[in-house]
Amino acid sequence: MTKKGIIEEIFSKAKFDNEAETYKIFYRDFEKIIETTLQEFIKVSENFETIPISRIKKITKNNIVLFEKYQIGDEKERRQA
Repeated sequence: MTKKGIIEEIFSKAKFDNEAETYKIFYRDFEKIIETTLQEFIKVSENFETIPISRIKKITKNNIVLFEKYQIGDEKERRQA
């Protein structure tokens, strides 16, 4: 399954979850990462029209990472921090 498929599956389950408000979405907005709730992300992104899935960096539920996207250089940056 591709990353895009994984994200779509998480969103599909989250929309019908009784604890949907516990999901946090982290997405890239130019040079910064924005953290928002699932409901707010869907509203702001106009159902992925203005913010594509490819800009999602991480999805958590109750502080448990469900998805995290790494790029070349991310690991190096983490070690230096």
